[in-house]
Amino acid sequence: MNVPDKQTIEAAHIRITPHIHRTPVMTSYGLDSRVGGSLFFKCENFQKIGAFKARGAMNAVLSLPAEDLIKGVATHSSGNHAQALARAAKIVNTRSYIVMPHTSPEIKKRGVRGFGGEIFECEPTLAARESTLADVVARTGATEIHPFNNYAVIAGQATAAKELFEEVGDLDYLVAPVGGGGLLSGVSLAAFYFSPKTKVIAAEPAGADDTYRSLKSGKIEQSQAASIADGLLTSLGDKTFPIITKYVGEVITVTDTEIVDAMRLIWERMKIIIEPSCAVPVAAILKEHQKFAGKRTGVILSGGNVDLERALKLFTEKNKT
Repeated sequence: MNVPDKQTIEAAHIRITPHIHRTPVMTSYGLDSRVGGSLFFKCENFQKIGAFKARGAMNAVLSLPAEDLIKGVATHSSGNHAQALARAAKIVNTRSYIVMPHTSPEIKKRGVRGFGGEIFECEPTLAARESTLADVVARTGATEIHPFNNYAVIAGQATAAKELFEEVGDLDYLVAPVGGGGLLSGVSLAAFYFSPKTKVIAAEPAGADDTYRSLKSGKIEQSQAASIADGLLTSLGDKTFPIITKYVGEVITVTDTEIVDAMRLIWERMKIIIEPSCAVPVAAILKEHQKFAGKRTGVILSGGNVDLERALKLFTEKNKT
């Protein structure tokens, strides 16, 4: 499969529609006032399994030939793709084998098990994830569905932005978080095909700013993986990096303090739950609010699978500082 074109994204949308939510687009007068512009939040925190990952995993699994599905599917993931793949596998009646760092939030592990996924825990490093997954695939014969470096996954993620453009029309900016780049690649392709005047901006934790550094150096840089945004701690892949290089105009980095502030603001003002990774684009817009003043900006709220105990601890610690 090649880089997804417009027809591929449209076909992916048709393919996955019976198995996903068409998530709502929400607005907030309070947040608009803070920024001085119009913000349109694509609420993938209301998606199946609580995150946009349901789209890409579903498309990838439904795109596999029947003979490949017999032995199951496998992946490594900190949580949201893990749940999404386990759910997709259950829908098509096959097995899923999920490699997860032992540090993954318990809420995400429970989600995987709830869909019948078999978890293999490993150390929280990319090398450990990949080596453990290689062992699992060799033992089971399962087909690997990479969490982001997979064109079928990217095409599935693109459908979130496609829906946003269909609902709100042209936007000046579209801001999305970036970790491995599957979502960012997809939404940037969707913008190119469905709203070419829209400028796509990536939002990234300052403690895991490998995308920012990669675009500066022209090669894939490794993530330091130092942020509370646990879903954004992976580095770009050889499929996502070229797409992002071509279609993403800018990367805004934010601190963990700014991420916590943004997460709390969304909880309090919009009355919806988002996880730290999801708060990163909100934090970026608040940080660079002058850029977005007087503009129409789409925001991908990527997920809401937050560990409530951990979140309350973050809020409590923030109040003490």
